[in-house]
Amino acid sequence: MKKLIIYILFMSIYSFASAQNRENKHQPKVVRYDLYVNDTTVNYSGKPKMAMAVNGSIPGPALIFTEGDTAEIYVHNLMNMETSIHWHGVFLPNNMDGVPFLTQMPIKPHSTFLYKFPVIQNGTYWYHSHTMLQEQSGMYGALIFNKKDEPAIPAIPVVLSDWTDMNPEEVQRSLHNANDWFAIRKGTTQGYAEAVKKGYFKTKIANEWKRMNAMDVSDVYYEKFLTNGQQTSEQPQFKGGDKVKLRLVGGASSTYFWLTYSGGKITVVGNDGNDVEPVEVDRLLISPSETYDVIVTLPENKSYEFLSTAEDRTGSTSLWLGSGTKVPAKPLGKLKYFEGMKMMNGMMKMNGDMKPMGMEMSNQQMDMNAVMYPEITGDNYGKKKTAVPVKTGKNEMDDKMDMDDKPDLVTLNYGMLKATEKTTLRKGPERLLRFELTGNMNRYVWTIDNKTVSETDKILIKKGENVKIVIYNNSMMRHPMHLHGHDFRVLNGQGEYAPLKNVLDIMPMETDTIEFAATESGDWFFHCHILYHMMSGMGRIFSYENSPANLQIPDPKAALQKLYSDDRKMYLMANIGLESNGSDGTARLANTRYSISTEWRLGLNAKHGFESETYFGKYIGKMQWFMPFIGFDYHYNSRKNEHEKNMFGQQTNQSNRKAFVVGMQYTLPMLVTAEARLDSKGKLRFQLKREDIPITNRLRLNLSGNTDREYMAGFRYTITKYFSLSTHYDSDMGYGGGMTITY
Repeated sequence: MKKLIIYILFMSIYSFASAQNRENKHQPKVVRYDLYVNDTTVNYSGKPKMAMAVNGSIPGPALIFTEGDTAEIYVHNLMNMETSIHWHGVFLPNNMDGVPFLTQMPIKPHSTFLYKFPVIQNGTYWYHSHTMLQEQSGMYGALIFNKKDEPAIPAIPVVLSDWTDMNPEEVQRSLHNANDWFAIRKGTTQGYAEAVKKGYFKTKIANEWKRMNAMDVSDVYYEKFLTNGQQTSEQPQFKGGDKVKLRLVGGASSTYFWLTYSGGKITVVGNDGNDVEPVEVDRLLISPSETYDVIVTLPENKSYEFLSTAEDRTGSTSLWLGSGTKVPAKPLGKLKYFEGMKMMNGMMKMNGDMKPMGMEMSNQQMDMNAVMYPEITGDNYGKKKTAVPVKTGKNEMDDKMDMDDKPDLVTLNYGMLKATEKTTLRKGPERLLRFELTGNMNRYVWTIDNKTVSETDKILIKKGENVKIVIYNNSMMRHPMHLHGHDFRVLNGQGEYAPLKNVLDIMPMETDTIEFAATESGDWFFHCHILYHMMSGMGRIFSYENSPANLQIPDPKAALQKLYSDDRKMYLMANIGLESNGSDGTARLANTRYSISTEWRLGLNAKHGFESETYFGKYIGKMQWFMPFIGFDYHYNSRKNEHEKNMFGQQTNQSNRKAFVVGMQYTLPMLVTAEARLDSKGKLRFQLKREDIPITNRLRLNLSGNTDREYMAGFRYTITKYFSLSTHYDSDMGYGGGMTITY
């Protein structure tokens, strides 16, 4: 009996000690990392290009902490320019959030800044520069917060990204100037010749009648897509039967990736750092800045491909798990752009608005772009009947097709995500906000409620409130909206178990509702995480009332003006024709609202003279189809003054005309620019112009004519981004041929 008592006592002490040991197996500690940010050279496409690296690598090193640790991250800026780092999805003091001119001043060249914060959460996150366009150049990396009792399953950080050989500043300038070089590189210009060939001529006409450019799903052409900095990444250590957790980071600047796996189903267990009830899918789409935790299984002792395909299908990147015979994933086919164009024609009103569908179109449950996917609709294209998905009452796209080639695909949508614990907010007063995502591709303007960050005041909120936001996407692009420093509940029909996220991808026509508890202080950024949309002004600032002063921002007013300068930036463009009859061209300096431009015609022969028209105008309205302007018209030639009459019967001075003008431009259906102006001599002129009519992928037609009996018609064939062969006939200068330089 005595031995039994001693044994029971011993086992009790042992069990208690073991429990204590398990509970305290991770002792919270200060974990330090030193990040050295510097310029570097990379070669992803066969050409050496400048980039930015963290500790000499792209992506930067994965930073790993355990919940309860204190992070000390020293950022050493070795470059000759400012930088910063934002800790995406992390709950931390406001002055550690890493947004220059909002939560801190930029890290100056050749200086060090300490980011220090407690790790009070777990999951997959990431870090990236929030300065200018540095993220596109390579400044990003995975940020892993392990649980205190992290499951013993192999886990791999997988950072997906996009790479362009072009300087990101030049990418941004090109987007704002409606340069179609990216579409040419991707083969997605959808010219009239292609429309006729595929039986979509009426669709193309209807598209341009509604003043829409060619259908697209992404803005930029990328030379490469990368998995952990490589187009192909290998993890050969796994064997048949192994389960592997992939910590996926959407680290691309503007690319969405379709994720598929050759080894079978993908089990989603986490999103934006938060656990969700496991859900098995065949594929999922990860937006820029989202993170997912997924588990995949290797069926046999082979090498299985985890394939990440750019949404526009221009390229892909692979992670191979295991060794032995390679089992590739099925490549995704080329998008059916004219089918997408036809769909968008039906969704777009003549005034540029989308046709809202209310809450029936929410949480990605019905991807309207799915009609473009050959893996969904079949391979038939053109005049043949095309299968179109139909929506059912389920929380996913039904696989039922109009045709018999029914695929068996389960695609993840937000309606499938369910939190593992209740996420209801604590009681408090509710603040209701409504946001409309707005913008247009023609001038690359991206806004909320038709206003950029710099055109609005901060949105004041109070600690203790619950902030509910209803967001409607009234644009033709999808937008991954990210809230700094907070998680929000996505009201997706899961009730008390609504999932927590910090990024919400919102598709065209979609309406979504999110809510979060206002528990912090300071200023927090809310913005689209497509880098070039954010830099164009698509965002807002939430500001907690009565917050203490941020000592890292010594002059808040001056700092805020620096932040606002991002979406106020002016962009230069020019088309310079050099042909056998002279030179004609245009140069323009413009930003979101304002434009100053000059147009000239310089004859090779003296008798043709010189003419220039310089305008300063402001774009009005959400679609910016209307621009009133003032300007100056100068016309000179050496011929004897010819008192010609315009179509209104007014005399015009062709010899030495100097006149101030006032007028307006308006974009008509078929993307024709109508211009009416009155000069200081009392002469009225009306003009119609259409530039860059896409005949083929590289051939463009230009047309113009006005009531001064001046007209022009010409062709331009694109050779490179900056150089084209061109020819045209001008009523003043006659025929000419040569080249056009486009900047």
